[in-house]
Amino acid sequence: MDPRVFILLGLIIPAAASYTKYKNLALLGKATQSILVENPWSGFGHAYNAIDGNHNSNYHHGSCTHTTTQSNPWWRVDLLDEYIITSITITNRGDCCAERLNGAEIRIGNSLFNNGNDNQRVAVVSSIPAGTSMTFNFSNVSGRYVTVILPGHGRILTLCEVEVYGFPHENTPELNTQELVKPYKNLALLGKATQSTLINKGNSAFGLAYYAIDGNPNSDARDGSCSHTNPQSNPWWRVDLLNKYKITFITITNRGDCCAERLNGAEIRVGNSLINNGNDNPRVAVVSSIPPGRSVTFKLSNASGRYVNVILPGYNRILTLCEVEVYGY
Repeated sequence: MDPRVFILLGLIIPAAASYTKYKNLALLGKATQSILVENPWSGFGHAYNAIDGNHNSNYHHGSCTHTTTQSNPWWRVDLLDEYIITSITITNRGDCCAERLNGAEIRIGNSLFNNGNDNQRVAVVSSIPAGTSMTFNFSNVSGRYVTVILPGHGRILTLCEVEVYGFPHENTPELNTQELVKPYKNLALLGKATQSTLINKGNSAFGLAYYAIDGNPNSDARDGSCSHTNPQSNPWWRVDLLNKYKITFITITNRGDCCAERLNGAEIRVGNSLINNGNDNPRVAVVSSIPPGRSVTFKLSNASGRYVNVILPGYNRILTLCEVEVYGY
């Protein structure tokens, strides 16, 4: 048979077939977006809702993203590694406003410049009927970041599910076991983060706790990848690793665009208790100072637990973390 026939068949393979051939990489990714429409304490509109595995297309059921009205709104998933992307399936909102997604661009690549919106454009959404899903198939496309951007002024971006199918890049390097923190995996990437308070930025998604475990060490807080509390007494941040581990290293990336001294004196605590929000667990390290935008690794001995806390003792303190990596086994 003419090889071109096989290529053609690959391009028109039904979406259901891609579900079984490759795994949905987005399910274990980290999602973010340009802005959030709802109160951040509610479950509505969050970027994560597009990778929760729930295809419910009624926004009011709490499983769709939603930005405010703005110029060029965007949504992005970090797959945490580079992959060959074979297809992407997008589910549109079903209870109203399906036309809002018309003209959205899908971009894939490895750069976070301009929030990933300058990566290669691989598809354009002409239209997706209300409450339905559309699959875009690709060849020769690879990257770590998948971005959906809606060009134009006064646009609203809502996504009820984004599925990314593919397989590991053949050129992905093996872990270098000679590096300090690489022999073990970063346990924080699959953890759940929370913090004592969230800085008040209206309805924006600025400062969320999970930004410190999103795999993005960007140290400019204005780019939306750092946690941030309100000024308060003894602010804290915590990641639940979802199981007990032996912790070997913890790496913290400090804010780079300002205020690096705010982190001075922060305590790292590791343990299994949630008494006092985990802040009474054993103290394993103290941050004397971390230069702006830099990362410091703390080597630990005899530290184990499910919860890793960073607490900043004192009155009227602000805790900002641009990345917290927890290595162990």
